[in-house]
Amino acid sequence: MEPTVLIVDDEKSTRDGLRMALEDSFDCYVASDIREAMNVLKSEKIDVLLTDLRMGGDSGMDLLEKALKLSNPPIAIMMTAYGSVDTAVEAMRRGAWHFVTKPLNLDEVELLIKRALRNKTLEASNKKLESENQELRQKVSKQSHGLERLIGKSPAMAQIHSMITQIAPTKATVLVEGESGTGKELVAGAIHSLSGRPKEKIITVNCAALSPQLLESELFGHEKGAFTGATQRRIGRFEQANGGTIFLDEIGEIDQTTQVKLLRVLSERTLERVGSNIPIKIDVRVITATNKNLAKMVSKGDFREDLFFRLNVVKVTIPPLRERKEDIILLAHSFLKEFSKENNKQINSFSENALQLIQNYNWPGNVRELRTAVEHGVVMCNGDQIEAAQLPLNVQSGASLLHLEAQPSRNSSDEFNPSEENTLAPPQEFNLHALESVTIRQALAHTNNNRTAAAELLGISRRTLQRKLKDLGI
Repeated sequence: MEPTVLIVDDEKSTRDGLRMALEDSFDCYVASDIREAMNVLKSEKIDVLLTDLRMGGDSGMDLLEKALKLSNPPIAIMMTAYGSVDTAVEAMRRGAWHFVTKPLNLDEVELLIKRALRNKTLEASNKKLESENQELRQKVSKQSHGLERLIGKSPAMAQIHSMITQIAPTKATVLVEGESGTGKELVAGAIHSLSGRPKEKIITVNCAALSPQLLESELFGHEKGAFTGATQRRIGRFEQANGGTIFLDEIGEIDQTTQVKLLRVLSERTLERVGSNIPIKIDVRVITATNKNLAKMVSKGDFREDLFFRLNVVKVTIPPLRERKEDIILLAHSFLKEFSKENNKQINSFSENALQLIQNYNWPGNVRELRTAVEHGVVMCNGDQIEAAQLPLNVQSGASLLHLEAQPSRNSSDEFNPSEENTLAPPQEFNLHALESVTIRQALAHTNNNRTAAAELLGISRRTLQRKLKDLGI
C-alpha cells in the first residue's frame, strides 16, 4: 500500500502540479483550504500533510495545530515563500517536521517526503524493538541468569527458553544440537546459570581443537611419567569442573577410545587419570554440543550407540537464523548497542535499506555471522546511523561470504593478492557515464527492477532515475 500525501494550497496550479509530480510514488489527496483538508484528514489515513503557510484567509499554522491534535496525526511539511522562513521555523517549533521554500524543487519535495516517511518508520521500529526488549527483560527478570543473552521473540526461541528453565535445575545430561554459529555455548551457559550450581565453575572443552591423545589427557588428566613429556601430574577438566558443569563442544569429533572412557565417566561418575588405575569420584553436570547428526554417525559406526543414548537424555535443538527471521532485527540492534559502546561511537540505528538487507540475507553463518556483520557496520560508520553501503559486501549482495571469498581471481594461484583487495571490476568503457550505467543496472537487478526501490537505494528521486534511464538508454 502506497503512502498517502495530502496537498493543501489555495492555488489550483500548485495543487495539481504537486499531485502530478508525486502520484507515481504516493497516493495523493488535494484540498484548497482548512475545511477541505480537515475533512480528508478525518476520513482518510494520511501519512504526510504538505501544506502552504498562507492560503488567502486561512493560515497553514491553524491547520497544523488542528492536524497534530488528531489521534493519528500526519507528518507535517510546510511550504512557504522565501521571505517567510522565520514563520516556517516557528511552525517546526510547533510540531512541523520540516519546510520547503517556493518556488518548489519537485525532486527536493519528493525526497523530503520519503525521508520523513523513513524516519517515521525507523522511529516506530525502534519503539517496537525497545518494547519487545523490555518485554523480554521482564520475562527473564526472575531468572536472569544467562537467558538474557539468548535474544529472540520467535516461537522457536520461546520454546528453547521454556526448555532451559525446565531442565536446568535437574542433573540430566543435555545434548545441544544446531548449525555452527547458532549459539550453542550460550544455551550451555544458561543451563549452568539456572542450575543448582551456578556459583561453581563451568569448564568448556572444544573437542575438535585437540588430537585424541591430548584430548584424553585434557579431559581426564594424567600422572607424572604417564607418557613422554608428562613431567608432572595434571588435573583434567572433569576434575576441575567437580561440583559444577562441563561443556563438551563438538562432541562428534572425539575418537572411539575417548568415547569409551567418556561412557564410563557418565555411567559410573568416576574417572581414572591417564597412567593411573585409581578411580576418582566426581559430581559434574555434563552438557555436550554438536553441529553434526549424531544419530547418522551411529548408523555409520562413527559414534557409539550406547554413548549417544547417554548424551541424549535431553536434547535442545537450536534452529538456524534463517528459520527464525523474527529474531534477526532484534539481534542486530542488540549487537549494534554492544559494539557502539565498545568502540565509543554514538550509533543508534540502521537505515531502512540497511535493515532490509539484514532482514533479507540468508545468514549461513547464523548469529555469529550477523554479529560480525554488525561489528563491521559499526567500524565503517561515521554518523549515527549504519547505512546499507557500510554493511559487508556479502550482505549487500545477498551472497554468502564464503561464496564471495571463493570466487576465482585473475591469478592462477590461490594466494592472496593485496592489489586486488577491495577493487571493483571496471566496465569496458571506463568513464563516469559507463560507471553510472553499471551502478544503475546493479541497483535495478538488486531490487528486481522495482524503480522506486532502486531510486531509494541510489539516493535519488524516482523522476531522476527515470531521466537517467532514458539518457543512458537502459
